[in-house]
Amino acid sequence: MKTIIVATDFSAEAENALEYAAEAARNLNAKVILFNSFMLPTHYANTLFPSSALDEIKTLNIASLKERADKINTKYGVETLCLTSFLNMEEELENIIKQHEADMIVMGTAQKSVMQDIFGNTTTTAIAKLKVPVLAIPMHAKYKGIKKILFACDILRGVHSYILDRIKIFAEKMGAEIEIFHVHKQTGLIEDSYTKKKIDVKLKNIHHSYKEVESNTVIKEIENEIKEIGADLLIMVPYQYGFWSSIVHASKTRIMASNSEVPLLSIPVIK
Repeated sequence: MKTIIVATDFSAEAENALEYAAEAARNLNAKVILFNSFMLPTHYANTLFPSSALDEIKTLNIASLKERADKINTKYGVETLCLTSFLNMEEELENIIKQHEADMIVMGTAQKSVMQDIFGNTTTTAIAKLKVPVLAIPMHAKYKGIKKILFACDILRGVHSYILDRIKIFAEKMGAEIEIFHVHKQTGLIEDSYTKKKIDVKLKNIHHSYKEVESNTVIKEIENEIKEIGADLLIMVPYQYGFWSSIVHASKTRIMASNSEVPLLSIPVIK
């Protein structure tokens, strides 16, 4: 892992995520790119806003980013670059990911709210749309190393080799052990499954274990398991649903990103 992008809007959540990412980057021997997307308010965009004023705002924005990047560099000894844009954040992030061959996006998550559950937020939108892992950092999460990982997955769907490869690399870098956690209406589905055999091969040199829970409340069981094993990180895969089915099947990854008390690493399947 060489490059981590931290998206910031200078909020308290984003600042906390940056501190977390900087400490993790030091352990991973990775560099940090601090990115801010500044969107002009609609009433400015609809007026004859002078280009000189726009340039001034951009200059101030870059200065703020550079100041923050310099502090991170000094505090953690991590190479930190800064980039800003007036374009759509998602589109610009995709460009930066390709240009810098980024391995991960780190973003802060605001505290749970009803509106957030319904419409999501910038972080959950990134999880749904970006093709790289997104690490969502809760407001009060502090980096203390990652030694226990809870990988909550649907064994019946199978687990893509790409996902397992990324998990293995991350666990090796962190020196972490992994629990593969499966919640279903019926237990006894893991032991002889092809997916378990595949996971055992892929994670051969990583200490890992399995646990099945019989339940209809997946989110609640994941939250309970995080506390029970003292997980430092939750890993999930954001499955894609069609429009109509998404009304019924709200993304569990998105919900956990809004509610989890520990950081959530979402790893998308690359097709």
